Amino acid sequence: MTPTTAPAEAPAPLPEQADVVIIGGGVIGASIAFHLAEAGVARVLLLERDHPASGSSGKPLGGVRAQFSDPLNIRLGLRSLDAWRDFARRPGADVGLTPVGYLFLLGDDRELATFTEGVHTQNAHGVPSRLLTPRAAHDLCPYLDPAGIVAAAWSPTDGYALPGAAVTGYLRAARRLGATVRSHCPVTALDTADGALRAVRTPHGTVRTDTVICCAGAWSGAIGAMAGVDLPVTPLRRQIAFTGPLHPAPPRIPFTLDFDSTLYFHDDGAGGLLMGFSDPRQQPGFGRDFTREWLDPFRAAAARRAPELARLPVVGGWAGLYEMTPDRNALIGEAARPGRFLYATGFSGHGFLQAPAVGELVRDLYLGREPFLDIGPLAATRFDGEAHAARPEAHII
Repeated sequence: MTPTTAPAEAPAPLPEQADVVIIGGGVIGASIAFHLAEAGVARVLLLERDHPASGSSGKPLGGVRAQFSDPLNIRLGLRSLDAWRDFARRPGADVGLTPVGYLFLLGDDRELATFTEGVHTQNAHGVPSRLLTPRAAHDLCPYLDPAGIVAAAWSPTDGYALPGAAVTGYLRAARRLGATVRSHCPVTALDTADGALRAVRTPHGTVRTDTVICCAGAWSGAIGAMAGVDLPVTPLRRQIAFTGPLHPAPPRIPFTLDFDSTLYFHDDGAGGLLMGFSDPRQQPGFGRDFTREWLDPFRAAAARRAPELARLPVVGGWAGLYEMTPDRNALIGEAARPGRFLYATGFSGHGFLQAPAVGELVRDLYLGREPFLDIGPLAATRFDGEAHAARPEAHII
């Protein structure tokens, strides 16, 4: 008897109508879906072109911190850190939060002056950061050559967690609360009329709605264009590498970053190290293949700050996309036209760490509530010709 293969189960049909359609199933979209559903918003629909966390939210580990140079990003980080600590209770999932701290390496007096001011601002907002001597930094991270730096900035409450687990946890809770999630369902068009949204079109059907929230990450510019909204987001590949298990296993070290070169490294949770670097030669684009060419400048940077890293093996790596804006600050707001086109994108590498706070902010924006933070400076219109005065300072940390 010849065995037969059961036909694949057909995906559930799309609802004909939704109160809110969220475009993008990364950690930002997942957080917003959860916060809306938790607030009692009915008929929340999240559409993902691939599968949840298939973009940058699928990275193995993501940093979480409040150690920024400006009050706006500090407050986003602090609010989110509180939520990450409480994630096991609400929404109810283990995200592997590991508070190893963040350690910024400072190579000269100019960088030290910048971080001295930053630490003062952070302390004023309740972040327990402080400056360390090179020897004290080496005690925290033995890979570091203390002779190569003048100081370090350290915040012990920062760390890293698991982005994929966060997306799963948010979406599972959102579904329990009544939200609908559809994977492999790209948005092909947005219907508008008389300055209002009317529907979202997909290959699997059209959904009537008067509210869309764009959380499409590096692809947000295309979604905005469908609505006639300019979202200045540029995709830029970022890569990380893994050493594989080391013998002896590395000590527990902070999330360590060299401010000048962007070199960073920390434990990978499996007996080795995760190492990253922002290659200045990288050109914008949607390519997500892991390549080894960036290891040469990475190793050159490592030789100056942590020479042992430059000699470690690399057994593999991962590549994803940053969604860059001109000032490296997020885009969060609502378009004037069409009405009820909301967006949360352009996080420039900080989307995961800010996702819980952003979920709150977009929920309150949708409901017309007073948010915990004025998001006016994050509106996409800050890049319009008449709006430069409202633009926030580009954060440098």
